Amino acid sequence: MSGSPKIGFVSLGCPKALVDSERILSRLKAEGYVTAPDYAGADVVIVNTCGFLDSARAESLDAIGEAIAENGRVIVTGCLGKDAAAIRRSHAAVLAVTGPQAIDEVVAAVHAALPPPHDPFLDLVPPGGIRLTPRHYAYLKISEGCNHRCSFCIIPSLRGKLRSRDSADVLAEAEALASAGVRELMIIAQDTSAYGVDIGYQASEWRGREIKARITELCAALGELGIWVRLHYVYPYPHVDELIPLMAEGAVLPYLDIPFQHASPKVLRAMRRPAAEAKTLERIASWRKQVPELTLRSSFVVGFPGETEEDFQYLLDWLEEAALDRVGCFRYEPVTGAAANALPDAVPPEVTEERWHRFMAAQQLISAKRLQAKVGQKIGIIVDTSNDEGIVARSTGDAPEIDGKVFLPADTKILPGDRIEAVVESADEYDLWARPAASKGSRRRGTAPA
Repeated sequence: MSGSPKIGFVSLGCPKALVDSERILSRLKAEGYVTAPDYAGADVVIVNTCGFLDSARAESLDAIGEAIAENGRVIVTGCLGKDAAAIRRSHAAVLAVTGPQAIDEVVAAVHAALPPPHDPFLDLVPPGGIRLTPRHYAYLKISEGCNHRCSFCIIPSLRGKLRSRDSADVLAEAEALASAGVRELMIIAQDTSAYGVDIGYQASEWRGREIKARITELCAALGELGIWVRLHYVYPYPHVDELIPLMAEGAVLPYLDIPFQHASPKVLRAMRRPAAEAKTLERIASWRKQVPELTLRSSFVVGFPGETEEDFQYLLDWLEEAALDRVGCFRYEPVTGAAANALPDAVPPEVTEERWHRFMAAQQLISAKRLQAKVGQKIGIIVDTSNDEGIVARSTGDAPEIDGKVFLPADTKILPGDRIEAVVESADEYDLWARPAASKGSRRRGTAPA
């Protein structure tokens, strides 16, 4: 093994890019390459870049520069790779540049720079492929690209139009991940709820029956695997209402990540986003009536061109009424190539900053109130880490990296990946403190959602 060619890897950007990184590493691992833990030990370094925001572009260029300085042999891929000229202007020494989802091209570039072993052992790849997440959870990407043309976004120009995977392919990957020990799947795409639109919801065979490539049917099938299924990046199409009964049944987690972006109808129109915010509030109320434990996560942008103080106050009022559980807020940032750059009435940076702080303070109060209501309740959790200092877990309402945590006292019998029930003892604005429920047999491994 010491003679195997070694690959260094830097993965930047969103979970969708992380999945691309996992696929590249899985291919290379199958061919006999091994992963180096640092620049010095690598024969070639691959940098998977992000190019969505100008700040992300700068971070990617810095990462490429660091890899060149520390190693010298660098292959670039990912969203920033769409602008190969800009990369080569800054870093002429890169060996090759490819765009996003260009797995074959990346592997070919590696072959050119570092030929594969003559006789690789194909069984070096574990059943679930190479993953960059802990063993007990994984991201499952169901489509590439996007058909929307939001004025602040350049994802369609970076990743192309919507391209959905066959349902059988998605479900086969999900089964392999579950067999490899995954206990939680995060379903991701640029627009998860648009899954299958481009292929006419074409059905394919799984477990002896036809499953449509449609988000409702896909989630129902995923619910048969006995693992947590969490939905991200859900555009609020009318058929999203069909997912709520699946949550009530326990087939998927009672969790929806819907990037609303704003509430003011005027700003939403400028963003080219749905502007029926009153109907959205009605739908949220209906969802919670059907599934009281539903967690709603969203993201918003403040300081968008043309946003007035009246628009911003409208957003704060909407936020108070919607009472979303988990919220992220971004300061508007011009993106090279985005249509929004041409809009008039830019908001001064100091005003954007002030609004961001007001927004976060308002949401903090909402979050604290909703978490405080959980004190004394029994909740289902999944354990991320467990050591002598204590246990760090997440509830059904907490996605990894972006949401809160549940802290429990140390217990050597409770291990990462365990799904147990816990009783909430206290809360702050973002996190919960709990103890394991006393009921016998509360620990679950690979069963239905707790």
